[in-house]
Amino acid sequence: MNEQTPFDFASLAAQFAAFAWGPHMLFLLVGGGLFFLIYSGLAPFRYLKHAIDIVRGKYPEADAAGNISHAGALSSAMAGTVGMGNIGGVALAIVAGGPGAIFWMWISALVGMATKFFTCTLAIMYRGTDETGRVRGGPMYIITHGLGAKWKPLAVFFCLVGLVGNFPLFNTNQLVQILKEYLFLSPGDTGVAVGSGEHFALELGMGLAIMTLVALVILGGIKRIAAVAIRVVPAMILLYVGCALYVIFSHLGEVPMHLWRIVEDAFSVQSVAGGILGTMLTGVKRAAFSNEAGIGTEVMVHGNAKTSEPVKEGLVAMLGPAIDTLLVCTATALIILISGVWEQGGANGISLSSAAFAETIPGVGPYLLLICVCFFAITTIFTQAFYGSQCFAFLFGARRERWYLYLYLLAILFAATNSLTDIVNIIDGAYGLMAIPTMTAALLLAPRVRAAAKDYFRRLRSQGDEIVGSDDPVERR
Repeated sequence: MNEQTPFDFASLAAQFAAFAWGPHMLFLLVGGGLFFLIYSGLAPFRYLKHAIDIVRGKYPEADAAGNISHAGALSSAMAGTVGMGNIGGVALAIVAGGPGAIFWMWISALVGMATKFFTCTLAIMYRGTDETGRVRGGPMYIITHGLGAKWKPLAVFFCLVGLVGNFPLFNTNQLVQILKEYLFLSPGDTGVAVGSGEHFALELGMGLAIMTLVALVILGGIKRIAAVAIRVVPAMILLYVGCALYVIFSHLGEVPMHLWRIVEDAFSVQSVAGGILGTMLTGVKRAAFSNEAGIGTEVMVHGNAKTSEPVKEGLVAMLGPAIDTLLVCTATALIILISGVWEQGGANGISLSSAAFAETIPGVGPYLLLICVCFFAITTIFTQAFYGSQCFAFLFGARRERWYLYLYLLAILFAATNSLTDIVNIIDGAYGLMAIPTMTAALLLAPRVRAAAKDYFRRLRSQGDEIVGSDDPVERR
C-alpha cells in the first residue's frame, strides 16, 4: 500500500512537529524572552563586558561547587548549539521564509540572551545532587526545587521529551551523508540518501567510526566533554567566521544591499513564507534550533558550572545566542545571499550551503565547509549525549545513566544506515515541547532571578573585582 492516508506514520509525525512548533511557540519564546529583557532592565546588554571578563577567568571561585569552569560550561553549551542549525538550518530558513527570516532569527537571539540569563541563573540557584553526591542541573531541578514537589510531573514531562529530542539521529545521518558524498563517491553517485541500501557497507563503516569517536568522549562524562569542547569550539567558530569574512571582504560593496534586503523582506506581506507571520515563525523556529534559548538543554550544562554565584553563570550563558546566531548564523546567511544560489532553486539545507561555498570560495570552499560540518556535527553529538543522559538520570537514577549512553551509541549506528525522514519530525516535535516546562518555570521564578541580580550587581558596584557571598540565601543554593 503506497497510498498515504491522513493517519499514516509520516503524516502523523509531520502533524506532531507542526503542532509543537505552531504560533504558540512564537508567543512563548519571543514573548517570554521580551518579558525577560524588559523585566531585567536590559541587564544582559548592560553587563556584556562583565560577562566576557567572567569567561576569561577574572572572577575565579576555587572552592565553589560544580564540575566545570565558566569557560567550559559556555564551550560545552556552544558545542551543542553551533551545529547543523547554523549551516543547513540557515539555508532552510532562507528557502522557506526568504531573507527576512534571518531578521527574525536576530530578534530571537536578542531576546534569547535575556532568556538564557534567567534560565541559567536559575540553573545554579536550584541545582541538586544525585544519589552519588554529584552536582546536577537543569529544568527538572529548577522545577522540583524552585516550584516544589507538586510540580514534579512537569519535570518528568521535560525529561521524557528530552530523551527523544536529544537523540543523535539527525546530526549523525547528515554527517554520514556529507562524508559519503565528498570523500567516497564519484560525482555521478552523489545524491543517494543514507539508508537507501546502495552503500550500506560504507555507511556502516562510517557509523562505527563515528560511534567509536563519540564513545571515547561521552563515556568520560561532562568533564571530558568540556575538555574537548573548550579546545575545539573556538577553533571551529574561528575557521567558519574566517571563511565568511573572506567572502564578505571579497564582495564588500554588496553587503549593505543584502543586509537591507534581510530587513525589508522581514516586513514584506508577499514573503515566500506567506506573509510577515510566516516569515517570523520560520525565523523563530530556526533560531530556537540554533541557539536553544528557552528550550532547556543548555541549562543542563550551565547547571554544572563551578560557581556559587548564580547570576555570574546567567551572564556567561547569555553570550551563547550572540555568538551562535548573531555571529555564526549571520555569516552563513551572508555567504548564501552573496552567492545567489538560493534563488536558483533545486537545493536546500546543507546542499544549498555547500553550493554557496563553492560559488563564493571556488575550489576549496566545499572542503572548508566539510571540515566545519564535521566539527559542528560531532561536537553537537557529544553534547546531546550529555543532555539525554541527564534526563535519564533524573528519571531512573544516576547509577543507570550509562544504560542511556549505550543506547545512544547504538542510535548513532542506526542513524548512519537508515533513512530518518519521518523520525526526524518526531524528534523535532519533542525538542520543541521541551520549551513548555522550561519557560513555564522560568516565568514563574523570574522575580527570584531579578532579586538575585539586584543583589549581585549592587555588590559588584560597591566592591569592584571582589565579589563575595550573597546576602540572599536563596541565591546561594
